[in-house]
Amino acid sequence: MLCNRSFPIPPINKVTTVITQHNVHNHKRLDILRLFQSHQTRTMEVEANTNSSHTRAVGLDFLTKKAYTPPSWASHINPIPSHIFSLGHLPTPIHKWNLPNLPTNTEVWLKRDDLSGMQLSGNKVRKLEFLMADAVAKGADCIITIGGIQSNHCRATAVAAKYLNLDCYLILRTSKVLVDQDPGLTGNLLVERLVGAHVELISKEEYAKFGSGALTNILKERLLKEGRRPYVIPVGGSNSLGTWGYIEAIREIEEQLQSGTDKVKFDDIVVACGSGGTIAGLSLGSWLSSLKAKVHAFSVCDDPDYFYDYVQGLLDGLEAGIDSRDIVNIQNARGLGYAINTSEELKFVTEIAATTGIVLDPVYSGKAAYGMLKDMAGNTKKWEGRKILFIHTGGLLGLFDKVEQMAPSLGNWRRMDVQEYVPPSDGIGKMF
Repeated sequence: MLCNRSFPIPPINKVTTVITQHNVHNHKRLDILRLFQSHQTRTMEVEANTNSSHTRAVGLDFLTKKAYTPPSWASHINPIPSHIFSLGHLPTPIHKWNLPNLPTNTEVWLKRDDLSGMQLSGNKVRKLEFLMADAVAKGADCIITIGGIQSNHCRATAVAAKYLNLDCYLILRTSKVLVDQDPGLTGNLLVERLVGAHVELISKEEYAKFGSGALTNILKERLLKEGRRPYVIPVGGSNSLGTWGYIEAIREIEEQLQSGTDKVKFDDIVVACGSGGTIAGLSLGSWLSSLKAKVHAFSVCDDPDYFYDYVQGLLDGLEAGIDSRDIVNIQNARGLGYAINTSEELKFVTEIAATTGIVLDPVYSGKAAYGMLKDMAGNTKKWEGRKILFIHTGGLLGLFDKVEQMAPSLGNWRRMDVQEYVPPSDGIGKMF
């Protein structure tokens, strides 16, 4: 039985409305005839859309590099990336999210970027499509990036690098007590180590003293002396180039809304903020495009003022000429600290999963959704009648690091009671 809830969750009876079909790259659904037909269709689409380089063809475009053409409303931004690598399973679906206790006439819809592609899933894939294309163009033979011990970004980068035959070096931040020990194989670490990433541990104290830029530069200099050609990706892939990932996502959302059977106009976009690049792209794209939805970011680490300044730097790097405070509202959802959860936050994650089927990660989307519903409860009038798009940025593997904390609330099991042994019929159930 679930414990008392801050946000009581009633049974869900509504049927989920799907705007887009997930996983246009799913080979398992294609037989030989359809694969041949899709190839013919793709050839015609490429010929008919020579100015639409963002068009995603079925199947064979995955892991290909192609020229990039920005949305018309972003064509004045500078610099514009020249190429993009197809790494994500895009477009990701949008569907209604039947959350409990919403303000009157308020609807929440979900953009499933947690479904952007297996080991690569999450918001980082969109940034990596641009960053990896740049790395390959510059002749890199290895990638360096940095993050927390359970960084989703580091995991996605390690997988993307290996897909493209590049080595990957990860600087992972951990506690002073654990920095000299094997970090284990939990969650994201398992995937990183399976794909052969080189893991370099640093303590939180050293990270705070030197900063991520200095630490990646130290490793870069070492690799250069060894004759390697490293390419550095910052924390979360959040630089001006990576920002294009979510400028492009806004175009994707526009196209989904135009082609969908449900004619929805979103008033707001809600998303977690951990490094700044995602909210920079979403807010700039929404501001420039026809979407015009207000972006609300819930920060899970640094305070809002830090992120307003950081996003401003990304916008300035793109010569956008826009003030970050005009296009995004940032609220603090840090709680006890980055990747540290209260029992109430973890209970919220388990209840949302049990009631709606949506599994939120505890570090990013879990805190953002918790913060959103808390704000709705305290500021009901602000959200009444709004149509909200919540961006699920992924991070499922991060749950594995919280197993011990979550176990007490997941007691829904029992030993099956078999009163009388009934021999199985011939051919049924004879596994042993």
